Amino acid sequence: MAELPFVDTHFHLHDMKRPELRYAWLEPASIHGFLGNIDALKAQHYWIDDFIGETRFHNVKKAIHVQAALGIADPVEETKWLTEFHKRTGLPTAIVAEVHLARPDAEKVIERHLEYPNVRGVRDFGDGRYLIDPAWQAGFSHLAKHDLVSCIDTRISLVDDMMKLAAKFPGTLICIDHCAIPEKRDPEYFKLWRKAMDTYAKADNIVMKVSGLGMGDFRWTIDSIRPYVLGCIEAFGVDRIVMGTNWPVDRLFSSYPDVINAYAEIIKGFSRDEQVKLFSANAERYFRI
Repeated sequence: MAELPFVDTHFHLHDMKRPELRYAWLEPASIHGFLGNIDALKAQHYWIDDFIGETRFHNVKKAIHVQAALGIADPVEETKWLTEFHKRTGLPTAIVAEVHLARPDAEKVIERHLEYPNVRGVRDFGDGRYLIDPAWQAGFSHLAKHDLVSCIDTRISLVDDMMKLAAKFPGTLICIDHCAIPEKRDPEYFKLWRKAMDTYAKADNIVMKVSGLGMGDFRWTIDSIRPYVLGCIEAFGVDRIVMGTNWPVDRLFSSYPDVINAYAEIIKGFSRDEQVKLFSANAERYFRI
């Protein structure tokens, strides 16, 4: 067990039996966009009880649920469902909710989410170069006044668009998910990825989430993910990094303690205060938990 308490900034729950919810990526015939066959994840449900069962011996202090319902008619239904778990168990500690930012009703949906006190952020999957789409940015413009974090799933190929977004909305905190999802593991790609980290870090309102590294490295080891964990820290410094597991998706590639123990091993050379920032304090500060 990792010695330090851990704040997991990225995990998911689902329930395929609830008619008001939908998880298009977990439906029987679905094939994941870049992971391929994920049938091993397609249980009828993964509730907070299941998450607690997997994590209760591993010093998980708090946990942030990131939007998992996809194709749902009303994304506020997911927030409502998650809040019932919080009332019963105290988890999730916070919620990053889905809002379709390009839609005219984006602000109203944000306001409805905020009727639930644990909402701390927004995520919205977009197509193509959505980060610079005027309609999407119109919805994005509402986040700052509500002190909401924007968790963004992106790739280094869109680094220029991300920098334009960050510059246009300097008052909105942007948290890039999963180290910007490194798509390859060869030395040439790593150089491109590492350069992108330095570029992202130039924007004071961008922080990096170290998580989900198994998605591009199915048989990862501590040594294979070490350059990506340390590369993020080198670029952003210890004050602008949060950590997560991407559970249960990354269960396809390892166990829960494997992930956080790997993080602990990789950062063991940092001071105690720096390790606390990386494992918990930064997440608590940025997500107000």
